[in-house]
Amino acid sequence: MAQYELKIGFCHPRYWLAWSGILLLFITSFLPYNVLLLIGKALGKLAFYLAKSRRKIAQRNIEICFPALSPKQVNKKVHKNFENVGIAMLEMAMAWFWPRWRVNKLLKVTGIEHIETAKEANQGIIFLGAHFLTLEMGARALGIVQPCSAVYRKQKNPVLDYWFYWGRMREHNAMLDRKDLKSMLRTLKNGHALWYAPDHDYGRHKSSVFARFLTVENANTVAGTSTLARVKNSCVIPVFLKRLPRCEGYELVFYPALQNFPTQDIQADARTTNQEIEKMIAECDDQYMWMHRRFKTRPKGEKSFY
Repeated sequence: MAQYELKIGFCHPRYWLAWSGILLLFITSFLPYNVLLLIGKALGKLAFYLAKSRRKIAQRNIEICFPALSPKQVNKKVHKNFENVGIAMLEMAMAWFWPRWRVNKLLKVTGIEHIETAKEANQGIIFLGAHFLTLEMGARALGIVQPCSAVYRKQKNPVLDYWFYWGRMREHNAMLDRKDLKSMLRTLKNGHALWYAPDHDYGRHKSSVFARFLTVENANTVAGTSTLARVKNSCVIPVFLKRLPRCEGYELVFYPALQNFPTQDIQADARTTNQEIEKMIAECDDQYMWMHRRFKTRPKGEKSFY
């Protein structure tokens, strides 16, 4: 695609900081995995003190979603989450620049039989994802196991947008703008796979509804999964990547395909997809993207959580 070609304009000084970051990622990609984790944790600890606004958002989200925790326990979770934020920065280097054999060396896959079942039935697959801090490595891992088209949000900086696109396209078939519903539907109608994450709050729009998410009764939820699943002979398979402890690598987890989905009740369907993401969070809540204002959109009359 023309918009993802390197352009002479990318050499402008206003993009030098972005290029410096890309170069630094490339250099660090040569380091051993355990060293990358140590550096990432250190970066995360630094970010905890520097990114005050994001830290407050993460703290507030964790307070809301885990009301039984004491302030000390919440603070501990926020610290741990930011360590994972730092690791996620360096995982971009791994996801974008590592050769496939190096990724495979650290990758464990469970639940792949659910993909095989869908393939045998010649079904189009909607991979129900979520915004975990392992997102970039998750994209690379999923592409190695099952190349697909993925829904994404463009970056404002065109140099960064180019590299995010390039990195994610190393294993996948296409990157589709999150507003390009027609291309998503076409992908499924052709019997191909599509990765889709409905767990960010993009404000009120025609494809969002309020549905329970964790302890929040009315969480603004993208209902697009239900719309996509209405394509004939399609199924929804939840998937996410979790970072394993003690430098053991990663586990790509596929859950069973959703049954009796979609229904005629879009709000109930949104609740179903939220429940699947809740299961993922329960496995590694410290790796979820808590710094996003997940509950910024409230029903009319309700006060902001932030």
